[in-house]
Amino acid sequence: MGVLMSRRQTVEKVQKQTVQEGEEEVPMGPSQPEEGSASKAAWERLQDGRGVEPEEFDRANRLTPPAFIRPQRELHDDEPLDISLEHDEMCEICEVWTAESLFPCRICSRVYHDGCLRRMGYLQNNSAVEVMETAHTETGWSCYYCDNLNLLLMEEEMYSLMETLRQCKIIPETCLMLDDFLHYKHLVHKQQFERPMGEAQEERATLQFSALDPNKKGQIKWLDFLSHESIQLLQKLLPQNSLLRLLTAKECEWACVAFPALDQDSDGFIGENECHKTRHAWFRKHQKETPSCNVSISHVGPMSESSPASSSKSQEKTLLAVEQEEARCVNWSSFLRENVAYILAACPNSAAVHLQPPA
Repeated sequence: MGVLMSRRQTVEKVQKQTVQEGEEEVPMGPSQPEEGSASKAAWERLQDGRGVEPEEFDRANRLTPPAFIRPQRELHDDEPLDISLEHDEMCEICEVWTAESLFPCRICSRVYHDGCLRRMGYLQNNSAVEVMETAHTETGWSCYYCDNLNLLLMEEEMYSLMETLRQCKIIPETCLMLDDFLHYKHLVHKQQFERPMGEAQEERATLQFSALDPNKKGQIKWLDFLSHESIQLLQKLLPQNSLLRLLTAKECEWACVAFPALDQDSDGFIGENECHKTRHAWFRKHQKETPSCNVSISHVGPMSESSPASSSKSQEKTLLAVEQEEARCVNWSSFLRENVAYILAACPNSAAVHLQPPA
């Protein structure tokens, strides 16, 4: 009679077998000199999607982290998609139901025990209180799957991003200053379009850096930079219908609530300006000094209005663009397709804005 194994036990068994097979394949002989072992380990963590491991990680008292599996793209991914709402009732880690102590992810249907998150190493002492306070509020909390936008990339897409980072001499798991970020953007633009980046494009890149640096420390964290580059790569490689397949049921539910609130006359259409305002609303959940975003989002304005880079000239252009946008109407399907990248970019718990909406 076979033994029924839990998801965690299955992952542990597979990982142990992988380690044993890897040890058997190591050839005997003189050891080769290691070239940048720390850097090599960082690249391997980046490719596996494991991210940065906590310092002094005590594995003796932790459960085995899950084996992340990158997604696969199908031939029919560009076809329209119907999504139904489903919610889990058991902890994703231990597969036990305890109603009073489960923490739901605001993005996916997974739920977790705080004790299981601690044993996995995903809930540290300095973040435990914050998770407990936000998990059951309108702000919500993203689990370790949804917090990492890089996990949305399939293996081939991840390889493409890694090659770009290598060519631009970006060191994994290090913070980037503004000069580093602009230098990277200049190189990527020149590789893609075979011409230098213009002044307006550099200004947008500067605004994006500011959005990725919410605490105004003059640098952006590695994971925030990685999430930004991951969502930009998805925008570049995938059609909008394929991006829609990356949305969860909860994210589609948010959009379903937002659209009727903007459709004042209930004719199934909204102005393009209102559609663009919604892009700023996805990120308002991170602003702790202001109330959480509710259904009514007509008050939401551009996030870059207070930026030093803003000028009266750019504001005039914005007003002109708004007048032009009002002439075009957007239906529900177009609304969802045009905002899908911004919905995805709002997944991480970080206060950074990983895809700065245009002003």
